Amino acid sequence: MSRIVLPARAAIPDRAAIAQRLAAAPRLEELLTADDVERQQLLAAAPPKPAAVLLLVVNHAEPAVVFTQRTTHLPDHAGQISFPGGRCDAEDCSPEETALREAYEEIGLDPSRVQVLGRLPDYRTSTGYKVTPVVGWAEPPLEYHPDPHEVDDIFEVPLAFLLDTHNHRQESAFHNGRLRKYWAMPFGERFIWGATAGMLVTFQRILAPGAPA
Repeated sequence: MSRIVLPARAAIPDRAAIAQRLAAAPRLEELLTADDVERQQLLAAAPPKPAAVLLLVVNHAEPAVVFTQRTTHLPDHAGQISFPGGRCDAEDCSPEETALREAYEEIGLDPSRVQVLGRLPDYRTSTGYKVTPVVGWAEPPLEYHPDPHEVDDIFEVPLAFLLDTHNHRQESAFHNGRLRKYWAMPFGERFIWGATAGMLVTFQRILAPGAPA
């Protein structure tokens, strides 16, 4: 089992601090490493499919972030761990509307329970999506009702664990004949990686003390 490291309680930002850092977020290039920037630039060459996800912080005594385990038969990112979210519909007026609609459809989360705090920079995926991560805040208790077609499981991971850079690993693998690097954050028996982990790395860099504003 992977080692789980939690930083001191004082290191965890509250709702106001998260909103403040998101409002002052720098350009994406200032948040990513050279490898991250190169990857995003390569993927940007293809026409994007707009999508949005909800990075939801639940204000437990120890704040946590909500994740889903996708079902294995889906056409994109089957079986992977992700945030609730999906493609933007023509009727959606904003990424926030997409993220809240998808969260309601996938996990039954009542949109009225979510306070939107801001956005992370758009993230390009290898499957052709330009994903806008919308950061939300919710007070417990929450009720989840997963869509069995899309969601195998719903679980939460402590925000402290996700913000601790000791838990951020950069790994690599060959994909379509090219060596690709990606972020991973193993949590017990869960393996958070790829786009989801990449967005969390960006989230941590925005919230980190001394991050460029």
